[in-house]
Amino acid sequence: MSSFRLSNDAVGMLNLVTFLFSIPILLVGILLGNDPAVTDCERFLYKPLILVGVFLMLLSLTGFIGACCRVPGLLWVYLVFMFFLILAGVVFTIFAFVVTNKGAGQLLSGKGYKEYRLGDYSNWLQKRVNNDGNWNKIKSCLAESKICTDLNYRFHNDTHEEFQKEPLNGLQSGCCKPSNECDFMYGSPTFWIEENGVYKNPDCKAWDNDHNVLCFDCQSCKAGVLDNIQNSWKKVGRINVICLILLILVYSVGCCAFRNIMTDDHTDYRRGLQP
Repeated sequence: MSSFRLSNDAVGMLNLVTFLFSIPILLVGILLGNDPAVTDCERFLYKPLILVGVFLMLLSLTGFIGACCRVPGLLWVYLVFMFFLILAGVVFTIFAFVVTNKGAGQLLSGKGYKEYRLGDYSNWLQKRVNNDGNWNKIKSCLAESKICTDLNYRFHNDTHEEFQKEPLNGLQSGCCKPSNECDFMYGSPTFWIEENGVYKNPDCKAWDNDHNVLCFDCQSCKAGVLDNIQNSWKKVGRINVICLILLILVYSVGCCAFRNIMTDDHTDYRRGLQP
């Protein structure tokens, strides 16, 4: 009975903590998703929070009731969902590491930032940003985020030499300024004077000083977006490994609790048959 209580109490406690954790996730997703000050792009990011919150709440309630109230049917459902959750986590983690294994910014001599080439990234990621529908949505989000406006405000007083030493990220380098190969005359971080010449890099012709255009149609901007996604996915992949270890431990304890309930019920049944 002691092992029964230990495993069941452990599953119940873990799921109680998960249930309490799901409440703020759900509330944040609902409140921010309905905030009129939030842009459509930001609102799109908060929608998954609502789904995650609801899923965690239902799953934790199922595990808690199944373990603490000795309901083997609910505990079995809980373990099935946990199994597929672990399986999905393993598949996604492997996929994330494989997809993000290729591609990185190119270091430039004497520059604080890197430049990015779309062809350096995996074909799967390239197809995502080369889709016109996807890219139009991404461009709209980039314009709404004011990332280039903030860059211009932050470094507006820089000379050309000073600006070239600034540690720009992939989005700032790829989307907010023309490529170094264009050799445009510097006016400000987001204002460059095009000089007459033949440009091998098609991004040079795509550049426009309009803050709603800039280099949002450049291949370097797509590469900068992929670099940002790639860095995020690598971080998520590392966190997933830790989460998977914890999920496997919880799943193992849950299996012990399920086995103990079934064994205990079977023992009670046999005792009931005895005269």
